[in-house]
Amino acid sequence: MKKTKREYLRAKTGIFFIGILFVSLGCFQFLYQFQKKEEKLNATYTAESTVRKIETQISRYLENADFLKNILASGYTISDEQFVELSGFMKQNKKVIEAYELAPDGIISQIYPMEENEEAMGMDMLTLSERRTEAVLAEESKEYTIAGPYELKQGGMGALIFDPVYLKEDEQFWGFVILVLNWNQFVEELQIDKLEEAGYHFNVWKYDKDGSKISIVECGDENPKDGLTVSCSVPNDTWYFEIAPEGGWIPMHLRWAGFFLSFLIAALLTVWYWERAMKRYREEVYAENIEKTAKEAQAANEAKTRFLFNMSHDIRTPMNGIVGMTAIAMKNLDNRDRVEDCLRKIDDSSRLLLSLINDVLDMSKIESGRMELSRQRISLKKLMNESAEVTATEARKKKQDFRVEIDLIHEYVQGDPVRLRQVFINLVSNAVKYTPEGGRIRMRLMEFPNKTGEECRYRFQVEDNGIGMSKEFLEKVFEPFTRADNSMTQKNQGTGLGLSITHSVVEMMGGVIEVKSEPGKGSIFTVILQFSAEEAPEKKEESGQEKKRPAASFEGFRALLVEDNELNREIAETFLEDFGIKAESVVNGQEAVELLKKRGDGYFDVVFMDIQMPVMNGYQATRAIRELHTPYTDQLPIIAMTANAFAEDVQEAFRAGMNEHVTKPVDVRKLALVLDKYLSRTD
Repeated sequence: MKKTKREYLRAKTGIFFIGILFVSLGCFQFLYQFQKKEEKLNATYTAESTVRKIETQISRYLENADFLKNILASGYTISDEQFVELSGFMKQNKKVIEAYELAPDGIISQIYPMEENEEAMGMDMLTLSERRTEAVLAEESKEYTIAGPYELKQGGMGALIFDPVYLKEDEQFWGFVILVLNWNQFVEELQIDKLEEAGYHFNVWKYDKDGSKISIVECGDENPKDGLTVSCSVPNDTWYFEIAPEGGWIPMHLRWAGFFLSFLIAALLTVWYWERAMKRYREEVYAENIEKTAKEAQAANEAKTRFLFNMSHDIRTPMNGIVGMTAIAMKNLDNRDRVEDCLRKIDDSSRLLLSLINDVLDMSKIESGRMELSRQRISLKKLMNESAEVTATEARKKKQDFRVEIDLIHEYVQGDPVRLRQVFINLVSNAVKYTPEGGRIRMRLMEFPNKTGEECRYRFQVEDNGIGMSKEFLEKVFEPFTRADNSMTQKNQGTGLGLSITHSVVEMMGGVIEVKSEPGKGSIFTVILQFSAEEAPEKKEESGQEKKRPAASFEGFRALLVEDNELNREIAETFLEDFGIKAESVVNGQEAVELLKKRGDGYFDVVFMDIQMPVMNGYQATRAIRELHTPYTDQLPIIAMTANAFAEDVQEAFRAGMNEHVTKPVDVRKLALVLDKYLSRTD
């Protein structure tokens, strides 16, 4: 089968790669041999230096033995007192020489120092099996010999230097001057450990009389692989110094580095070769990618343009309602019904505007990664019913068949109630919004059977028979700023962020969201979530008064209002006055602390605290109040009343010592619940 040009180029490139790889490996092999030669030269110098150091040290020790030897060879007898005095003088500052011994006819008769060496007294070096070989060799050769290292009779590891003494008059053998060397001190004085620090393995050894190797001193491997051996001649014996680098003459990491570099060089050159051969093809692909990127950027810009257009329209719509209804109300101040109608429409427009702002801020937090989930015990059943109730009124207005179906085993779980409610409400409100009058909506919550004992899995589903969505729109339904283009969606206001926020929140909770839809038949949104089950809270008996609460009245209570904005201060004062609460106002946290101290314990029943204020903010003021550490300031309810509405703002308020968090614009119903929670009401 005839190969295409592309296949031919691939085969040629493969051969090129293999050739370059072998050439590179050959070059590195040449460099390795050169490196090995250099390393051996360095090791030879190091070994010869160490050998010369050994020879020099032994010669220094023999100077002491020769001094005693010359006295004895002249026929002079050294008394015990003289021996002690001479030996003590010679031993000064010599840690290596452990002891001096005189052995006439090979029998030790004098030792210095005697302490700890008593067991050596009277030993016959010429007959003792462990010492005889070296002693006889020294006697016969008339040169000193070194015995050891081995365990000494008096204890410890050491070596013996036998220096034979012959009388000058008749050349008769007198005996030995014996030096006992502390072997560890001997090795330390040679500084042979520096070879180990330099990365060498070494072994100093000699042959035994039976031809076997005896190790004198070693570091690392007993027999360094491919080691370099240098001989060291001592009288009547030869020591061998064997040395090799710890990682070998060519360390393995260098070999691997050479292989990888060869591979890298071959790969880079091959890439260059391939790129050159396929330049035209890559240019075509590059051009296609540029065109695709340009289209994506254009689509993103168009989406942002549409978003700004929609935002301009959607914000101006409720703003127009607020401004217009305000103007109408001012012209009809004498017509109570007309004013009330205008105020209701202003309230509706304000809530719509707040919803739009919250959606944009939520999307901004999600994109910046600053959205956090809280964990607290929640009732899924209660949360489900509350979410349904939010949209039930609108469903009743449109005469829709709206039903809630709940099938739970574990009602209470650990989760974020705010974000979970947001998911529920977003999906249900869309169903109500895009389902025509008389339509059908089902809101379901079901728990999957849990056989493993792990976290509980739940399925939340919203089904409607509304307008549905096209297949093309389903592909981008969760993208930000996206809305279907039809007459019904144009009638309903929104930023196109609700489903995108819902999708992001579900993913943050570790869940999945799916949608099935057909134009004209409706949609089914399904959310699968997993939660840790919680024990149900203990039920509290409610009195008849608690079951049926009268209209809120808090006559006789005093509140400290901390608010720097004059308009917000007026609104809050009016709300509190409507509840029968007498309020005193200050404009920053420092004034609040000072007024609280001035009025004294028990004067104020509750504090409403703004956060962003000059001089001292709400967090600082709350901490300052709590740090007064009186029973009154420890228990005084401090309520945050602020436009800082994010979850982390709520947590920061609690960390500062506040009891509750009320967001602006203030919901009067929520304010009543907060007051009812912390104040004992009068009916």
